Amino acid sequence: MSYVRLSEIPRTTSFRTALLFLALFGCSFFALFGYIYWQTTGYLLAEVDTALYHEVERQSAQAPALRHQEMLEHAAQDPEGRHPQGLFDASGNPLAGAIRQLPASGADDKPAEFIWDKSHGHDRPIRYLLRRLDDGGTLLLGQDIHDIREFDELLVNALISGGSLLLLVGLLGAIALGLSARRRLEVLSRSIRKIVEGDLSGRLPTRGNNDDIDRIAEVVNGMLDALERLMSEVKGVCDDIAHDLRTPLTRLIAGLERAQRRSLSPQACGATIDTALGEAKGLMQTFSALLRISEIEGSARRSHFTPVDFNQIAADAVELFEPLAQERGIGLAFHPSADACRLLGDAQLLFDATCNLLDNAIKFSPEQSTVTVSISTREQHCTLSIRDQGPGIPEAEREAVLRRLYRGESSRHTPGNGLGLSMVSAVARLHEMRLQISDAHPGCQVQLSGALQGA
Repeated sequence: MSYVRLSEIPRTTSFRTALLFLALFGCSFFALFGYIYWQTTGYLLAEVDTALYHEVERQSAQAPALRHQEMLEHAAQDPEGRHPQGLFDASGNPLAGAIRQLPASGADDKPAEFIWDKSHGHDRPIRYLLRRLDDGGTLLLGQDIHDIREFDELLVNALISGGSLLLLVGLLGAIALGLSARRRLEVLSRSIRKIVEGDLSGRLPTRGNNDDIDRIAEVVNGMLDALERLMSEVKGVCDDIAHDLRTPLTRLIAGLERAQRRSLSPQACGATIDTALGEAKGLMQTFSALLRISEIEGSARRSHFTPVDFNQIAADAVELFEPLAQERGIGLAFHPSADACRLLGDAQLLFDATCNLLDNAIKFSPEQSTVTVSISTREQHCTLSIRDQGPGIPEAEREAVLRRLYRGESSRHTPGNGLGLSMVSAVARLHEMRLQISDAHPGCQVQLSGALQGA
């Protein structure tokens, strides 16, 4: 571990958060321990004071002779001076008891403390209570509180040692958390640097514990997936534009050049202009479709989402394409869902996507075949399924057909610009729907599935 890495640990959020919680926990610990110390010490001294008050009340009510005799007996029974007593006359001279001198300070009936200097042993802390008697004498009752003071010292030492251990363990834990966070951030930084340098296939590593960094990494990885897909589409679009738009542009330029070189009749010149206009309009339609797909992918319409009925959208699309299907001798069957199928989305975009799928299905279906459109609901999802009996889409091309302007070899000579499925894919991403292409044996089946409203 290098010094540089150690110096970077205090700058990590994990280390600072751990220190913050250590400070909060430390303050709570000391506050709790201090409260326990205060309550325990107060309780023990209160018990001593209560016992002293009871004993003072009892002895002060006795006859002087009996009090004197009892104190002499107590001194003989308590040689260690655990509960020392003293009886003094009006001048302060000792009459009986182990305590032979009045404390220098002390008020009547108020507990106080003094250090009792015993000639046969060590100095002892004594908590005592004074009472002025009716004959002018003074009664002093005390109790050795050495054990209470030792207990207090034990509590304070436990507080200091426990607090020191808490701070040490907390600091080591904060360093460990900071080091772990720093190492993880270094791994993420290396991954990001590789991605910035051009490796768009790289992804941020995750631990699988769904913590904050994992969730951020998953979001970033999703963004990188979309970025990689868009970059791939841009490259594919550039290649497809160069390949597919070159032919109509070549025809347009060639027709205009022939018209320029030749002396054409007005009828032939008009036909050439009509042909050029047709080619130009086709190019404009292609670019308009590209711009519309870009608008959809930019989520410009997400703010206009409303509840829509997928059954009704599919029914409208089937009704629109039914004449075209009949003209080509193709049957068009529609099976709506028996349950409500309401989605949150843009009705016009979903209708256009359904129309594109139906147009492709009819376009590639042979005569006397059937195109089946069905709506189903399952597990809080609504699915539009369009099935034809055409040549189908090879499995190797099912991802490629979603690119803009991509056209498979089998569809090169059919009308179209290769943007229909691209538009459907963009609508599906905007609505967070799943677009799936599979074999229908024979033909192709395309499914568009999204979550029901409120799911």
